Amino acid sequence: MELRQVRYFVSVAEELHFGRAAERLHIVQPAVSQQVRRLERELGLELFDRTTRTVSLTAAGRAFLPHAHAILQAEYAATEAMDFLRTEQESTLRLGTSVGLGDRLDALLGVLAERADQLMVELVSVPLETRLQQVRTGELDAALTRGIDHSPELELLPLWPDVLVAALPARHPLAAQREVTLAELASLPLRIASRGANPHLVDTVVGACRTAGFEPVMGPAFTTDQDTLAAIASGRPSWTVYYASQAQIQPAPRVAFRPFAGPAPAVRTCLAVRPGPPSRRLTALLDACHELERADQPGRP
Repeated sequence: MELRQVRYFVSVAEELHFGRAAERLHIVQPAVSQQVRRLERELGLELFDRTTRTVSLTAAGRAFLPHAHAILQAEYAATEAMDFLRTEQESTLRLGTSVGLGDRLDALLGVLAERADQLMVELVSVPLETRLQQVRTGELDAALTRGIDHSPELELLPLWPDVLVAALPARHPLAAQREVTLAELASLPLRIASRGANPHLVDTVVGACRTAGFEPVMGPAFTTDQDTLAAIASGRPSWTVYYASQAQIQPAPRVAFRPFAGPAPAVRTCLAVRPGPPSRRLTALLDACHELERADQPGRP
């Protein structure tokens, strides 16, 4: 039994005329007659009494009619539900994020809300590899990433550079300065993520230290924000780096965040997307990213 056969049957039952039913369905009459005949053969019962002048429902036709209406109502309800789901999906941007974005993410969401106030944003914070895989499979529309410049089957669109600041004990003499140089930190152990966990960040910071003229003394590896900051605040003097955007909102009363004097090391944030034409919701996100980037460069058109 096909839905079109049920639909044709209902139209004929309501019109009691094959020609008018065909006009109502915007198809030719032989197609209606053929599909109704197929339905009757499948059911093994005549649904209509046909004469050269009249068409009327048989007992079987009258019995089948309410069920036919129920079938079409179920089809309508299913279609409505799928339309609603599609509309909801089209108006929801699923964005992969990570820790450390801080006020940058807030600013991006603010610009996006101004540009596309009808768009709902669902933030998904998962590890980097999970984020990238979910973009590949379509579970995420896009993902913000740091520290990588390529990923199979994805495009990485460069966004803004995230400047790093130094985090050191608030009681350390260097904390009294408005800014510090890398060379002033040379004698302090550096606590940073292992190279296996974040190679780009480690290479950026170690490279900056070498440019400043020293090889950093590596302390225990960075674990979690809370544990590392607690160790810096109360243990043997050491330092680490934080993204400036995160440091501005990081609660750490016994830790001082200080910008670097001169050119500061920075890591670029990228947006991972699937290749191909962007959806409307992704276009809105890209426009918001570009607007935020232009705001950082007032002279840029």
